[in-house]
Amino acid sequence: MKTSFFSTQIRYFLEVARTGSVSQAAAQLHVAASAVSRQVGKLEDQLGCALFERKARGMVPTDAGERLMAHVRAGSDDAERVMEQVRGLAGHSARRVRVACTEGFATGFMPEVMTGFRHSHPEALIELSVGSPEAVSRLLLQGETDVVLKYSVAPEKGVTVRHAATAPIYALMLPTHPLARARAVTAAAVVKYPLGISAKGMTGRQLFDMVASIQGLEYQTSVVSNFSSALLPSVRSGDIMLSGYLTAAHLIRQGQLVAVPFAEPQLRQRVLQVLSLEGQTLAPLVLTFTTQLIAAIRQSGDGMAPARKRAAKKSG
Repeated sequence: MKTSFFSTQIRYFLEVARTGSVSQAAAQLHVAASAVSRQVGKLEDQLGCALFERKARGMVPTDAGERLMAHVRAGSDDAERVMEQVRGLAGHSARRVRVACTEGFATGFMPEVMTGFRHSHPEALIELSVGSPEAVSRLLLQGETDVVLKYSVAPEKGVTVRHAATAPIYALMLPTHPLARARAVTAAAVVKYPLGISAKGMTGRQLFDMVASIQGLEYQTSVVSNFSSALLPSVRSGDIMLSGYLTAAHLIRQGQLVAVPFAEPQLRQRVLQVLSLEGQTLAPLVLTFTTQLIAAIRQSGDGMAPARKRAAKKSG
């Protein structure tokens, strides 16, 4: 039976956050709904802030509620880990590494990192979750993953940045493409060709759309997807795909694609980050994995493609 480290107020708060409903939380806790509402109200009074927004679709945690939930779960994870170690029952947890990443890392880069890690740590059980930038951050804040690899365009609350590096957006194309020999391209040059581009809401799409709007550019899409790795096979002779370097590093190393940087500084404002939950102590194996992940990122150029070897007139 799992030991509870929470007060009644915290337990009731967490159950309301999980179910999104006072009545459902009460049913799960086998208490009256009025008791749940009263305890949550007392906790809000003690903290001096609202922990939930009462909306038609249910109870939605405020920013303060999300922060409290993350810290409570982080503290619970640490306490549970200590208890398991004391009891000699760490087993599964001691060898588990929970990592989440955005989809651009999920096909080429992250599998290589995981394979290398398991060669040196065959006992490891790696649980990989893949999602949008917002989704993987949510997993971290809710205590459902230990380490996150993602692209970001703005600072986040409640997290510790363990590694950060500028990760520009590149124009990916076949080596035979008319722009493939350029040292750099402009957005105006790129929009003359069909574009493979990520779905709206993804960081690369946000920055490119901002540049296109500033310059008054329109572009034609060949493929649009929320899974950028799925765009790679669709790159044909006249197409250009907009992507981070690590998404296609394996194909670039093989000579199947080239990555040409953009001249616009706005397309170099994205940051690659390795994140953990603020205040959380990482388990030894998770810390070792995080160290190897960061080393692999650095070895791959920290999100930057190798400098172009051929000099050519800048396209634009």
